[in-house]
Amino acid sequence: MFKQFTEGLSGSQVYLISSLGIFLVFFIVVAVLLFRMRKPHINYMSDLPLSDSLTKSTNTLK
Repeated sequence: MFKQFTEGLSGSQVYLISSLGIFLVFFIVVAVLLFRMRKPHINYMSDLPLSDSLTKSTNTLK
C-alpha cells in the first residue's frame, strides 16, 4: 500500500509527506501524554489560576 505513495514522489512531495508524518507523530505523543496524566495533577493545574493561596502570597509582597 505504501509503495504506491513512495514510487511516484517528486522532490517537493517528500516534504509534504514528511511534514504530515511529523504532525501525526506530534499529536499522537501529546494524546498519549494527556491520557497518562494523573487526575490529581489535572485538578491542581485547573484550579491554579483560581487559587487564593497564590493571590495571598502576592499581596504580602507589596
